[in-house]
Amino acid sequence: MSEQTVETRRKFLKAATIAGGAVVGAAPMVSVAQSPISFRWQSTWPAKDIFHEYANDFAKRVNDMSGGRLRIEVLPAGAVVKAFDLIDAVSKGTLDGGHGVVAYWYGKNSAMALWGSGPAFGMDPNMVLAWHEYGGGKALLDEIYKGLNLDVQSFLYGPMPTQPLGWFKKPITKVEDFKGLKYRTVGLSIDIFTALGAAVNALPGGEIVAAMDRGLLDAAEFNNASSDRLLGFPDVSKVCMLQSFHQCSEQFEILFNKTKYNALPTELKAVINSAVAAASADMSWKAIDRYSNDYQELQKAGVKFYKTPDAILQAQLRAWDEVTKKKAAENAQFKKVLESMQRFAERACRWQNDTLVDHKMAFRHATRRT
Repeated sequence: MSEQTVETRRKFLKAATIAGGAVVGAAPMVSVAQSPISFRWQSTWPAKDIFHEYANDFAKRVNDMSGGRLRIEVLPAGAVVKAFDLIDAVSKGTLDGGHGVVAYWYGKNSAMALWGSGPAFGMDPNMVLAWHEYGGGKALLDEIYKGLNLDVQSFLYGPMPTQPLGWFKKPITKVEDFKGLKYRTVGLSIDIFTALGAAVNALPGGEIVAAMDRGLLDAAEFNNASSDRLLGFPDVSKVCMLQSFHQCSEQFEILFNKTKYNALPTELKAVINSAVAAASADMSWKAIDRYSNDYQELQKAGVKFYKTPDAILQAQLRAWDEVTKKKAAENAQFKKVLESMQRFAERACRWQNDTLVDHKMAFRHATRRT
């Protein structure tokens, strides 16, 4: 090898080394891993509830997908603040994020309860999420949060199956049975059941069973067979009424402090967005498996399930018409959200109702053969 060639190689290697960020003559550089970004979260659910499990599922997905660069730790309701105080704690930065439902912030702006309460113009929960993502709902919710000066980044996910009418001392057979009934619900459902004659108390999930046990409540709804079983509803009641329009299209909300979310690197924001979509699908699959199993277990434990009479369902729809008419007249944002939902539902529900086959027919056919 000639001297000129050797010198040329030296110059090339020196340039390459400098371009790589090392100092000539120094020891080789060793890549040092960045310290993980740690976010402290709280859910609005007791630690034993499957909803808290969903919050942990999302956090694990983010932690795994980020390769450990972002670490979310989830605490149960009450660990830092009360369930209904979560959004303020996230906005102020007391917590970095949280897991709950939009209807819990109903007291700040009644329009927010439209994401979780009522018949949603015939949309199922997945269709409400479709409206939120592609029909203008997300922009409307962001507008509401901005108007309330809440420094939060919201992600909706996780379509919830239709929630039961609730747990009662005896079957509810007519609308008049609600007169004077001390009943627990949240969101715009408060207005529906108040219109039906109930005395409504909006308690967090972890406080319901104790209130029923002490006689502070005559009846209550929460959400599903798994949550209700774990929270102890069958210990205070053996009657559960299925089917209701009060919360038939709800979903979960993931919250981040917006300032802290905006400070994240672009790739970690992308991880969060992908984790939301993946967790939404997984939650809906897990719910089908767990809720159906716990539905069977509750029956084995002596719980009697009854279908809510159509007369009560129709009364709910009439009450909803009156509630939304009044709220829309009082609140311009409520009217704006309601009209947006209706426009999307008129198109989406017509397509879905015309397209879907009757799955009950197939199920009845299959069970007759076995």
